[in-house]
Amino acid sequence: MTRRAVMAAGLASLLPWPAAAQWMPQGATAPGVRLVPDREAMVPVPGGRIYVRINGALSGKPPILFIHGGPGSSHWGWLNATALADDRAVILYDQLDCGRSDRPGDPANWTVSRFLAEIEAIRAHFGIARWHVLGGSWGGTLALEYGASRPAALAGLVLQSPLVSTDLWLQDAALLKAGMPADVRDLLDRCDTPDAAMKKACDAATDAFYARHVRRVIPPPAFAAYRDALPVPFAANLYNHMWGRAEFTSTGTLKSYDGRPLLAKLDGRRTLFVAGQHDEARPETITRFAGAASAMMAVAPDAAHSIMLDNPGWYLALLKTWLARQDA
Repeated sequence: MTRRAVMAAGLASLLPWPAAAQWMPQGATAPGVRLVPDREAMVPVPGGRIYVRINGALSGKPPILFIHGGPGSSHWGWLNATALADDRAVILYDQLDCGRSDRPGDPANWTVSRFLAEIEAIRAHFGIARWHVLGGSWGGTLALEYGASRPAALAGLVLQSPLVSTDLWLQDAALLKAGMPADVRDLLDRCDTPDAAMKKACDAATDAFYARHVRRVIPPPAFAAYRDALPVPFAANLYNHMWGRAEFTSTGTLKSYDGRPLLAKLDGRRTLFVAGQHDEARPETITRFAGAASAMMAVAPDAAHSIMLDNPGWYLALLKTWLARQDA
C-alpha cells in the first residue's frame, strides 16, 4: 500500500469482510434528495442528443458531474447524490441509447471515444468553466480517460469502482465467484456457456452474486418508481455488445480494454479512488490503481459496487469533504 493509500485513513478505514452477505434489505433515501430536477436539457453529442438534469446553481461552487455505469445503465442510480445540491450543482445524465437520451441503436456509436466526447459536450453546453467529475464502474472508465487528458476545467476527479483493466476485472470476478456457495459457483461456471433451458437457474445464480458484490440493497420505493418511469432504465443490447452476459463474463468490445497506462497521467493530487467493502471491483485491486496514480483511496463500509445506493450517508460525507479540499 502506498503512502497516499495509507493517508486515506483520514477519509475511510479498511474494515474486515463479514462472514456472510445479507440478502437485500431496502436501501435508504438520503436527506435532501431531489427527485425533480431544477433544470433539464437535451444536449447534442456525436450520434444524437443526451438527457442532462441539474439540481443546484451552476453559478456557485464548481459543480459535480456523475457518470453512470453499465455500459447501458442510466442516471437513476445517482439520485442520492442530489442531496449535495444545497452545496453545489449536481449534474446527472444518460449516455446515448440510455435512460431519457436519444436511442439511435447504432453500434457504431458504442465506443469509448464517442461516449467520452459526451463529457466535454455537457461542459460546453452549459458554459461550465470548472467542475468536478465522478464516474462509477464503466463510468469510471470514462472518468479515467477524461482525467488522463488533464483538461483545464477539471477541479477534482473521483474514480469509483472503475473498470481499468478487463483482464484484472475478470481475475477479481473469478476470485469472488470462488467464494460463493459451491452450488452457486458451479452453476455460474456452467452458465458461461449459453443454454436457454438453464436461463432461469442462471439468472438466479447471477442474482445471488450481484446481491453480494454489486448491490446489497433494494432501491427505495421512490427510486424504483423513478427508475421504472425511464424509457430505458437499462439498455441490455448496449451492455451485451460492449461487455457480455454478466459482470464476471466479458465477450464484448471491452474484453481487451486496458487503461492502466492512463493511471500515471492522472493528477494524483486531485484524484480520489473509491471502492465498496464488498465490491466486485475488489478494494485491493482499486488500491493498487490508486498507488499507480499517486492518488488517495477510500473504502466504503457496508457497500458493494453500488455505493451511492448501499451506503449513501458515508459516501455523501466523503464527497463533501473531498470536494471542499479540491475547491480550496
